[in-house]
Amino acid sequence: MADHPLKSPRSSRPAVLALTISATAVLLAACAANLPGQSAKVPELRPGVPAGYLAPEARPDSLALLPQPPTAESAAFALDKDTAKLAQTQWAKPGSARWKQAQLDADLSFPAAAGTFSCALKAPISEAQTPRLYKLLQRTMVDAGLATYRAKNRYNRTRPFVFTNTSSCTPDDEAKLAKDGSYPSGHSAAGWAWALVLTEIVPDRTDAILARGRAFGQSRIACNVHWQSDVNEGRMVAAATVARLHGDPVFEADLAAARDELAKVRAQGLPPTRDCAAEAAALATNP
Repeated sequence: MADHPLKSPRSSRPAVLALTISATAVLLAACAANLPGQSAKVPELRPGVPAGYLAPEARPDSLALLPQPPTAESAAFALDKDTAKLAQTQWAKPGSARWKQAQLDADLSFPAAAGTFSCALKAPISEAQTPRLYKLLQRTMVDAGLATYRAKNRYNRTRPFVFTNTSSCTPDDEAKLAKDGSYPSGHSAAGWAWALVLTEIVPDRTDAILARGRAFGQSRIACNVHWQSDVNEGRMVAAATVARLHGDPVFEADLAAARDELAKVRAQGLPPTRDCAAEAAALATNP
């Protein structure tokens, strides 16, 4: 995705949303008809990208939920600009460890994205070792990302690197990102949704998980592709999405299965799939 979860493994493709939403409703209804305890085949939005749990009408309405983005002369936008400038000149200078972490966090393709919270959990997350959790992360990412698009499409807010005529940490994505609204942040919505769900799976790691979820959103500022207000409201969409997910029996069954699955993996003492020392050093400068 440009800033949503429906991208190919190596590129961003925001246009896929418009092509798949109508078909998703029918497919998700069929999926939800399966008994919660069963492992049913999940419909795909495109090869390798499973549909979310929620039908389009069940997703939060970001246009109704969120205020309008800050106007050009507002104090809120002045704060957005100051935050962006501080990122690029101080805590996330191009080429810095924090900037490189933002590059890693920009990749929402799987399997790469599966390890985002591996260090916070102190456990590996992979399709081989934790298949139910792996699929849960894929599907909740889609739900949270798609839920941002009513507001994104209405406001079509200009991204920081376009506004300031500078560059981002993902130059190959800039052409697509420039056409994809900045408000709210789909990456931030996905990352915060993951964080909220994972705290339910591993509650004893809540502080570390939420800190990583927050840092994941701040990576969009470090990357120079989002304003702080985009990131903040992305988290609001995530919270609303997770609340809606708890009304879905298939999600609830997958959540329980993922909890049991990860508990067994943690009991084995298997190491995380990321370089946790490097990640901690990079995120130590996170504002």
